[in-house]
Amino acid sequence: MASCDDLERGRSFYEEREWAEALASLSRAEERAPLAADDLERLAWSAALTGLDDVFLAALERLHQAYLETGSAARAARAAFWLGFRLFALGEPGRAGGWLGRAGRLIEGTDEPCAERGYLLLPSVYRNLGAGENAAARSQAAEAAGIGERCGDRDLVAVARNLQGRALVREGRIETGLALLDDAMLAVTSGELSPIVTGIVYCNAIATCQQIHALDRAREWAAALSRWCENQPQLVTFTGNCRVHRSEVVLLAGRWGEAFAQLTEVCGDPRSGTDAEVLGDAFYQRAEIHRLRGEFDDAQADYRRANEHGREPQPGLSLLRLAQGRSADAASSIRRVLSTTTATWQRAQLLPAFVEIALAIGAVDEARESCDELECIARDRGTAILGAIAAHARGAVHVVEGDHHGAIAPLRHALDTWHRIDAPYVTARIRVLLARACAALGDDDSAELELDAARRIFEHLGATPDLAGLESPDRRSARAAGHDLSPRELEVLRLLARGLSNRAIAGTLGVSERTVHRHVSNIFAKTGVASRAAATAFAYDHQLV
Repeated sequence: MASCDDLERGRSFYEEREWAEALASLSRAEERAPLAADDLERLAWSAALTGLDDVFLAALERLHQAYLETGSAARAARAAFWLGFRLFALGEPGRAGGWLGRAGRLIEGTDEPCAERGYLLLPSVYRNLGAGENAAARSQAAEAAGIGERCGDRDLVAVARNLQGRALVREGRIETGLALLDDAMLAVTSGELSPIVTGIVYCNAIATCQQIHALDRAREWAAALSRWCENQPQLVTFTGNCRVHRSEVVLLAGRWGEAFAQLTEVCGDPRSGTDAEVLGDAFYQRAEIHRLRGEFDDAQADYRRANEHGREPQPGLSLLRLAQGRSADAASSIRRVLSTTTATWQRAQLLPAFVEIALAIGAVDEARESCDELECIARDRGTAILGAIAAHARGAVHVVEGDHHGAIAPLRHALDTWHRIDAPYVTARIRVLLARACAALGDDDSAELELDAARRIFEHLGATPDLAGLESPDRRSARAAGHDLSPRELEVLRLLARGLSNRAIAGTLGVSERTVHRHVSNIFAKTGVASRAAATAFAYDHQLV
């Protein structure tokens, strides 16, 4: 096959966004003859979008050299910028700084306006955002956007406005920040941007919306990112991010199995985990599902993996300790992380868990103070969901204090808000608090209705620890004394509580599936439960596992 055929095929595949085919064809063409700069750039971005960083970086180095040889200093600087930008993401600050420094020197002597000056501001924007220097980040991003506008560089304008919006949101200027995020997203959805910048803007926008609980936008952009990835079957870069963002959305909607499957694909696919941040988020979210299901050993393992990839495993790890009955450890951990966290948006992620743990250990004054802070943040940030989170916390504090009249209004407000966005697990937990308040006020009918609704949700989701917490101590003791399970039935129950299917239990015990089915039916009858989730709750509640 002639080199020119490979070259034309590569160009065609690139236009059709068939990145793996484009890379293969352009690589074959380069084996026969050096590629022109435009084609070498196509090869580099095809490698980037298929997750082949080594190939991408090597191609950018060749591209940088090719532009130097033709006297194209600005284009050489842009290649050097992308080298440095990617190396920073890969955790190689030394090499990254070297390439960014080289890019800066290349444009020092250039008097003409060039977009590369704006691109070279972006690493500082990211550093300032990471350090909590939001005003500095906002100013630099605005300057970069202005350069992009003057130079007609749509990619630069979109990234810079996206980052400017992110900084404004973190400063508490929510409406202005979201407006800039929306503006950048218009360029994304209209197809104006390069693929790599499209993915960057998508992920930054979704992450920012998740942080401030702007969940309607997060859902909208996560769905759009999913469609964008699905339309490029050979895309690897950003697919891990997409699955993590998608999992957050479907987890909230109560589709735990779907969320778990998405996250397991990321955790088990090394290509998705090129960036440690993606893997850290994936392991953390998967640990959360394990925790909510009562799979505590698996949860702890995934929190550990999240930490290994640079993801702070809080507040989930503290909530796991609370669920395990290690309330002192839970309190120590959450206090430590909250005492060292100053950024408002990060504190808002931690305070709800702190309130829950403080109430569990009887530290009502601390819970009340944290609730006050959460309400203040909710007022300043102005998002409905954050207001509902604060109302949920306030209602919980009132219930523990015995102010059951005072608890009803905030809990009802929180329930209505979460119900509107279809978040069944959160609504079920609020219903449990409402039931406690109603029962204390003598409204047994309402209490029973709320508990029944919560129980159905927990059973459907497989929220074993929450389900176990619904039963009164008297009922638990009575059932524990009279379950009369045989040794084999106890074996089956323990395996069932680990989440094994009947087929898997049969294989473990060396019996038929029909035999396991009979044992499971007997377990249901003897323990008075009607589902596998309820049987699992029984096993945990009576320390049979």
